[in-house]
Amino acid sequence: MTLSIAARCARTGQIGTAVTSSSIAVAARCAWLRSGVGAVMTQNITDPALGPLLLDRLAAGETPQAALDEVVRTTAAITYRQLTVIDMSGQTADYSGDMTLGVNASADGKDCVAAGNLLANDGVPAAMVATFTGSDASLPLAERLMLSLEAGMFAGGEAGPVHSAGLKVCGDPVWPIVDLRVDWAENEGVTALRSLWNAYEPQMQDYIIRAGDPASAPAYGVPGDDG
Repeated sequence: MTLSIAARCARTGQIGTAVTSSSIAVAARCAWLRSGVGAVMTQNITDPALGPLLLDRLAAGETPQAALDEVVRTTAAITYRQLTVIDMSGQTADYSGDMTLGVNASADGKDCVAAGNLLANDGVPAAMVATFTGSDASLPLAERLMLSLEAGMFAGGEAGPVHSAGLKVCGDPVWPIVDLRVDWAENEGVTALRSLWNAYEPQMQDYIIRAGDPASAPAYGVPGDDG
């Protein structure tokens, strides 16, 4: 049903997630990030409320493992959930309940954690982690996340076709500097997300400048804009 990775860029201090699923609009339910706090993926038979709940615990100073342990201990129907957590120092934690669907697995590495369910094989998350940790640290975090998601698909991905995907990165601004979603594609949701990212990346810095210093921002280059 879902495979995902959450990761931190040690160079920039950014945090981000990449996710894909056979279900519609996966990123709307599963990916939760908070600038200066961390990221949570809540998936399988998803309870979106667990995302902000875990982020609140991180914001209060708990480690990812302590936050996750308490949520697992106190949450009803937790055995249906698959969760990953990363904080701004790169510490990670993960949980897959007994009712997690199909072939499921998780893996963590330096500054990253990946997990999936209804997978083609249990090596998919490890392939994602290996790609992230082996990628060029000078690349944008969003690109490293995309490469990791593509590696997961190349390693087998979900047992069936994926139809939705999302890519999200939080950095110095309090708002996400990348928030791209393919809510439904008949085929190859990850391929569609790659096209979106390739189109957005050259424009990303322009939007950051427009938010922080509009007087010096580049012109939009569209009809009606004479700036």
